[in-house]
Amino acid sequence: MIDHCSLNVRDFERSKAFYLKALAPIGYGLVMEVGADVNPGGIAAAGFGEQGKPDFWFGEGDPGNPPAHVAFKVTTRDQVDAFYRAALEAGGVDNGAPGLRPMYHPNYYGAFVRDPDGHNIEAVCHRP
Repeated sequence: MIDHCSLNVRDFERSKAFYLKALAPIGYGLVMEVGADVNPGGIAAAGFGEQGKPDFWFGEGDPGNPPAHVAFKVTTRDQVDAFYRAALEAGGVDNGAPGLRPMYHPNYYGAFVRDPDGHNIEAVCHRP
């Protein structure tokens, strides 16, 4: 199952204002912001969603340039570890070894790899 995805936008504040208005009628709102100082990508990010779960993210960057980001939700941390090993064996490039990312929430356990086109692919477990 897809857990969340993200894209680059040219103007962070302008896009945030746009999505606040555009997504409100479908029940999506701003759930979380992660500052550039704590985001591993080094850019500020905004996460929109519903019922407290951000699943649509964006950050400032070149919209026409990869990487895109797709995160797959798994049920165990062992699956995150297995994904990471398999992706590296398949030719993926390390973009963040399995581990906790408490800047998102205390139980966020994820691993990141770049696919052959440079896209950032993640497996994430939200359970302790």
